[in-house]
Amino acid sequence: MRIRILDVDWRESKGACWARAQIMSLWEGEDYFLQIDSHHRFAEDWDAKLIQNGMVSGSSKPILTTYCPAYVPGDEDKRRNSPTRMDFDYFTEDGIALFKPAFLDVEPNWRPVKARFVSGHFLFAQGSFVQEVPYDPHLYFLGEETTLAIRAYTWGYDLFHPTEALLWHEYSRSNRRKHWDDHVEGAPVERVWYERDRDSRERIRRFLTAPSLGPLGCGGLRTFEQYCAYAGIDFIHRKVQDYTRRGLEPPNPPASERWELDVQEWNVKIELNRSRLPAEAFSNSLFWYVGIHDASGAEIDRHDLCGDELASLIAGSQECILVERRFQSGQQPETWTVWPVTQNMVWLKKAMGRIPHSSSPYLQI
Repeated sequence: MRIRILDVDWRESKGACWARAQIMSLWEGEDYFLQIDSHHRFAEDWDAKLIQNGMVSGSSKPILTTYCPAYVPGDEDKRRNSPTRMDFDYFTEDGIALFKPAFLDVEPNWRPVKARFVSGHFLFAQGSFVQEVPYDPHLYFLGEETTLAIRAYTWGYDLFHPTEALLWHEYSRSNRRKHWDDHVEGAPVERVWYERDRDSRERIRRFLTAPSLGPLGCGGLRTFEQYCAYAGIDFIHRKVQDYTRRGLEPPNPPASERWELDVQEWNVKIELNRSRLPAEAFSNSLFWYVGIHDASGAEIDRHDLCGDELASLIAGSQECILVERRFQSGQQPETWTVWPVTQNMVWLKKAMGRIPHSSSPYLQI
């Protein structure tokens, strides 16, 4: 095994994307390129399985990527073995698309499923990826995955999620310092982190609204518009198709020319009496599923209650619980579901209700 190391003083670091660009400079013609964060666990034979996934994908230029399932160091019982995908989450105020993990409802097999998006913490591709889609060192952190997916697709790469958990990622790292903790006012650094972040966001905004060809831009094998149609996303109007929001496998079905006009903002407020949920929902919950459905029962939005939001709700003394969800959809919301899940991943009794029709898309119930 040969290992090449870049040793950089923390004061000279320019952020994650700059670091990844430096790492790419170490490539010496190897057949494959693997990008991961440092805090991962690997399944047995992960490397052979990744290569096999690429071979059976049906693509001459496959990328295998996802937001990997979580693990907790020292607590292997909490490690999930379900494969995951990346779903659209929301647009930031400057138009950057952000994503969230979801579990793939498939049986484990060798053949991966098509994906729309790219994960920065796990990306496996042919070595040519380093030359054709080099990391943009001018980006800071937020938004790198959006531009990387578009650039890779326009260079002819096809995106896939493995249908087997091959890596696990440690997401909870609150006790570890990050670049934005060190590069602050008064530190011996060239620029504070928020200046780099500001310039990076503006660079991404320009790319998403007026993409250009070039080494750090789009490729010439597919167009930016073809990616948007494939993924069902409109960066100009900041809209996504319902097919995309549901996490269904791309490419998206053909849509009307001005489909984005049918997508509206909805604001649903769910008032739920505590007595409608079992006691264990308040004493032993990992998260609460919160889903909004259309007339056919299809899920058009899912944003679970978890973390601080769930903890605050459980700790409250009010008899009536208020859950608010704001989202985009081209479909009329008809019903809601709140479904608690225990720490041991047991789905408890669910609560469901209807959403009254309103002349305004900003529903409040």
